[in-house]
Amino acid sequence: MKTTRSLALLSCLLLLGIGAQAQKVLATGAQKPMAAAEWIDEATGHRIVRLTGLSGENESFYFHNNPFLRKTGREGDKMVYYHKSPQGKQLYVVNLKTRQSEPLTRAFASVSGEIVAPKRREVFYQTGDSVYATHVDTKKTRLVFVFPADFKATITTLNADETLLGGAWSTDEEKEISKKYPAKSDFFNRIYEAKLPRTLFTVNVQTGQIDKLFTDKAWLNHVQFSPTDPQLLMFCHEGPWHKVDRIWTIDTKSKDVKLVHKRTMDMEIAGHEFFSPDGKTIWYDQQLPRGETFYVTGTDLKNGHERKCQLERNEWSVHYTISPSQLLFAGDGATKRPWPRPPMASGFICCGRRVSSSSPRSW
Repeated sequence: MKTTRSLALLSCLLLLGIGAQAQKVLATGAQKPMAAAEWIDEATGHRIVRLTGLSGENESFYFHNNPFLRKTGREGDKMVYYHKSPQGKQLYVVNLKTRQSEPLTRAFASVSGEIVAPKRREVFYQTGDSVYATHVDTKKTRLVFVFPADFKATITTLNADETLLGGAWSTDEEKEISKKYPAKSDFFNRIYEAKLPRTLFTVNVQTGQIDKLFTDKAWLNHVQFSPTDPQLLMFCHEGPWHKVDRIWTIDTKSKDVKLVHKRTMDMEIAGHEFFSPDGKTIWYDQQLPRGETFYVTGTDLKNGHERKCQLERNEWSVHYTISPSQLLFAGDGATKRPWPRPPMASGFICCGRRVSSSSPRSW
């Protein structure tokens, strides 16, 4: 589920004493919305910069989706995000140098997909049964694909060479469950227990050719392509985490399906999986058992070795990410929320663990 938040850039490099004496020191989140465009976080001393000046709701991408594009000249790097207004939910792009925002999409009633293609400099998205791509610089838009009436599905990911979109198809019966029970606490167990078929698929971004990869009577979800291997697609068996061996991969050419991590004890959970930047490791939140001992664990895709970074209870987060250098984890904190999340304090954390060791070990 996507989390709505005010988009801000948290710089761990600029501390309170480095040229920031003139800026306000504020408790981040104390005001909603925060009145200042820049401030020094009262708790950490970090400089916070607001990137989106548009009034209304602005949404970041889901935690494993890349929203950034490098600059092509001297104008500044760019970031794509969602903006909600009375006219609808649209994609915008902000120049990180000038902080000026521009709309990317037309006023569709609903836009989803949020897939940035940095080489093509396009953003792929979906409205209804139609998939579009808009060029970030020229704003030229093209129709990529229209799902047929008997295969209404959603795109969620783009492969490393930017030739294939991927996603999952669900039955009309599953869609009715979601429609009838819109709250996650209501639909989550119902969909899991229904054991309805889902199908993984790819769509060629140039030809529109669709390839149905794999069907299972399981809640196939959280579909992500490897950032480096164009043929490797990761997906999960969604459901209560203590009941599923969640994390899987499929080769889009051979259709070979592999389990990434098998649970080892009762009530173990592992999830919110994501690829390392080099595509060699899949990292995930692991608890042995749920709510007791916390890890960020990575499975080496070549040899299956697992590496664990143990966290204190108050360091745990709902979602994690890893720096491009692969030397630091960061997390989004956690709040008291329904299972499988134990109550913890919310906030941004830098774990500061070195995670580039090639041998399985604990830090």
